[in-house]
Amino acid sequence: MKRSAIFLFYILFCGGMLSAQIPNGYYDAAIGKSGGALRAALHSIITTNYHPISYNGLWSAFEETDAKSNEIVWDIYSDVPGGTPSYEFTFNIDKCGNYSGEGDCYNREHSIPNSWFGGVESSPMYSDLFHLYPTDGWVNNKRGNLPYGEVGSANWISTNGSKTGSCTVSGYSNTVFEPIDAYKGDLARSYFYMTVRYSDQNLGQTSESMFQGANLKAWAQPMFVNWHENDPVSDKEISRNNVIYYNFQNNRNPFIDCPELVDFLFGERVGEAWYPSCVDWDSTAIEEYHLADYQQSMIYPNPASNHIEVKSNYLPIQKIEIYDVAGKRIHAIDNIEGKLFRIDVNDYKSGCYFIKIITRNTTETIKFIKKTE
Repeated sequence: MKRSAIFLFYILFCGGMLSAQIPNGYYDAAIGKSGGALRAALHSIITTNYHPISYNGLWSAFEETDAKSNEIVWDIYSDVPGGTPSYEFTFNIDKCGNYSGEGDCYNREHSIPNSWFGGVESSPMYSDLFHLYPTDGWVNNKRGNLPYGEVGSANWISTNGSKTGSCTVSGYSNTVFEPIDAYKGDLARSYFYMTVRYSDQNLGQTSESMFQGANLKAWAQPMFVNWHENDPVSDKEISRNNVIYYNFQNNRNPFIDCPELVDFLFGERVGEAWYPSCVDWDSTAIEEYHLADYQQSMIYPNPASNHIEVKSNYLPIQKIEIYDVAGKRIHAIDNIEGKLFRIDVNDYKSGCYFIKIITRNTTETIKFIKKTE
């Protein structure tokens, strides 16, 4: 392992306060955005000032990005987490070359096969470290250009339990390659990265591809969301993310830094604005985070006769104040800390009122009408 990688290892695993190493302000341009705008902002963040690495440069890069603590190759296709793998590779000494069986040598695995996006001429995705891993050459060959998936009855199994066979995921029944559970989340986050980083490219140029253009196919996306949820971000991924950023490409995988983003772009919170819990951000600079670009809250029914419900679409409500048309405050509720709150207005006189809705970062005033009985 190179000296720089050793130094970073001690920072990551001995200095807990620095474990994430996300540069201040790195994701600022994406905060407060949703849907396509969020994806576009992340694309811009991880593309701007990107430093491509050469394909030949991957061999030495792997010594920093994919080394175990004993300086052995961290091969996700042969590793047995918590156990003893059948074989291990030494950097450079066991580099492929030729091979005739499992355990002979390691090579450079495109987790997104390069034929899917146009092959060796397709730079920079051909050598983007976030989807390339050192893996056993024989197992890599067995995987070939197969998509990842979940296998029912296997027709081949590697020494660590990776396998090929017919897919059992709804929507796809052809042959797939299934990695072991311990690395499914890693690979899912590689795919999420690629669909954002190369959102302007065609990653679906063959029938086996898991992409339609730059988007994950309908059968693949929920499977990867499930893999992401069941195999959370590991220390290995955090370390790899930081080494790639600081030592090589000058960009990061947002789905390692902020796993919650998967839900906002591919899961149950699609369409919601992203206000991160994974990084610190300046809550005083509201305009910078686009909080004034659209209405944050709503009141219903409006007009109302018996009650109103106040709903915040994005941030928890902390306080509600109600004013009459003369500007006099007639009601205040503190310490709400929820996104939905019900207010009884039976005793209000008919007419026009203004309700001020206060969250930790916004203050919004909406008019409502109390109907004549």
